[in-house]
Amino acid sequence: MAQSNLKVAIQKFGNFLSSMVMPNISAFIAWGLITALFIPTGFIPNESLSKLVDPMVTYLLPLLIGFTGGKIIYDQRGGVVGAIATMGVIVGSEIPMFLGAMIMGPLGGYLIKKFDQLIEGKIKAGFEMLVNNFSAGILGGLLSILSFLAIGPAVNAFSNWLMVGVNWLVGAGLLPLTSILIEPGKILFLNNAINHGILTPIGLEQAKQMGHSVLLLLEANPGPGLGVLLAYSIFGRGNAKRSAPGAAIIQFLGGIHEIYFPYILMRPMLFLAVILGGMSGVFTLVLLGGGLFAPSSPGSIIAITAVTPHRAGAFIANYSGILVAAVVSFVISSFVLKTSKQTEDDDIEEATKKMQAMKGKKSSVAGVLAVNNGILPNKVEKIYFACDAGMGSSAMGASLLRKKVKESGLNIAVTNTAISNLPPDAQIVITQDELTPRAQNKVPSAYHVSVDNFLSSPEYDNLIEKLKSPQNSTDGAVEEVEAVEQEKANESENDLLLEENVFLNKEFTNKEEAIRFAGRALVKAGYVKESYIDAMVVRDEMTSTYMGNDVAIPHGTEEAKKDVIKSGFTVIQVPNGVDFDGQKVRLIFGIAGKNGTHLEILSGIAVTCSDMDNIEKLVSAKTAREIIEMINIKSE
Repeated sequence: MAQSNLKVAIQKFGNFLSSMVMPNISAFIAWGLITALFIPTGFIPNESLSKLVDPMVTYLLPLLIGFTGGKIIYDQRGGVVGAIATMGVIVGSEIPMFLGAMIMGPLGGYLIKKFDQLIEGKIKAGFEMLVNNFSAGILGGLLSILSFLAIGPAVNAFSNWLMVGVNWLVGAGLLPLTSILIEPGKILFLNNAINHGILTPIGLEQAKQMGHSVLLLLEANPGPGLGVLLAYSIFGRGNAKRSAPGAAIIQFLGGIHEIYFPYILMRPMLFLAVILGGMSGVFTLVLLGGGLFAPSSPGSIIAITAVTPHRAGAFIANYSGILVAAVVSFVISSFVLKTSKQTEDDDIEEATKKMQAMKGKKSSVAGVLAVNNGILPNKVEKIYFACDAGMGSSAMGASLLRKKVKESGLNIAVTNTAISNLPPDAQIVITQDELTPRAQNKVPSAYHVSVDNFLSSPEYDNLIEKLKSPQNSTDGAVEEVEAVEQEKANESENDLLLEENVFLNKEFTNKEEAIRFAGRALVKAGYVKESYIDAMVVRDEMTSTYMGNDVAIPHGTEEAKKDVIKSGFTVIQVPNGVDFDGQKVRLIFGIAGKNGTHLEILSGIAVTCSDMDNIEKLVSAKTAREIIEMINIKSE
């Protein structure tokens, strides 16, 4: 248990460090290009323009990292204080202070956040701006002085100690051993901390003295990951084999090393392949005198070529180090894949989910509220429920929230949609916790609410309370939606749910068996084509269709909408339950939706199933008629 907690903590720490560096990679690229072009050994040496190089690496890059770290903690205000604090550590050190920026940026954001919480509600009206500006300035100034006097020299001493250690490793021929830490560190998302926090500052000092440094290529070497992906391309199975060639191109040319992490997580023995590949590559680089004169961001063969010194043998040395690392990694990976048990079910999807969980992208807390700046728009006109297809879980959630909105007297429209169809001006977006990152990428300016139970989330009531303010009042929005829904209801067919499509007292060994049963029932009833069944299974693999309260609503993907003949439902009662990714499901609603005509019945299901007493009644119902009447749907 303790080891598991430590692993999670390391993963979260690595992800946090990455989130400080990744938004600023473009600045690293700009600096790298200027360096590659204009320094005395560059492509087009220019004494005047080369003056940009030192100020950018000394001031610009650390300040950007410090600002980003503070902003992550406490938005713009935290970013400003973090940048001020970082300035002290920059001036108080003799080397580029990336590591110091990673410390002072978040610290500045954290302290100003705590200060604001301490004085919240205690400032007299009219003095808010004065207090805000002076508090940030005073705190930032104090942190800058502290970092100048203490943090900068401490980090500088630490870096000098590391430099002595690196020089000893080089002299003793032991530098390849660093791959034992670097390659697994990548999988734990510590690559930015290792590369930009430790290797880059020391490597730049070496580059100033020698014109290049092998340290700048230790973490950036794409060879180990390339070897793994090539092995999967030849000896892999299933989706892993089919996707590996494309991943290899992205990793090698695009420099996105994260893309090969899931392939290693599928076969942990492959850690040995990347470690030995990395060690072989480092040994080759040291032997041939390889290295770079600036960091390679990202670790692409193109970027590496751009910052390779223009001297005899430099390109051969670097390319050889990459090639040897790839070959060794490929040979070991091939052996692992050929000797280990593989099946067609070796799908990259599950490993990708594991990687996302490691990065902290998936929430593990029920009903977490994720927001931008914690502030609702002044006038909310519409709330979007979004899911992958926009016709199942989101429709149920929208129905339930729409009822709560009406009961609260708010004139706000509530609708459902696929994440891919979210409009750019969406104000409030509600998604399952697994889908929230996708929704945030699609509409970053919206106020995002993340839930893990569409049928019974306290965040609904929390959102309603936040919306109960005069500025969120709009005229006619709800009436417009009601008119549209009424029109759809008038067009709906009378056979959405028939008694013959309600199945009682069923048992299944696993969720796929249950989903396929629901799909076959939809096919038999004439609601969907046969191909829709596989799409239901794929949809659940992408994001679980478990909705909470012992209810699951399997349905097809967005692409499978073309396979829906007409809207319809099937209800499956499973008194003993079936496991849906660790959750017990006793009621399964198979869904086929076309042109929105299924929304009325979804609304009835959502309202009914939000109460656990109703769930118990549905599970214990003895006839199909009882179930149909409980969800307020009349059947012919």
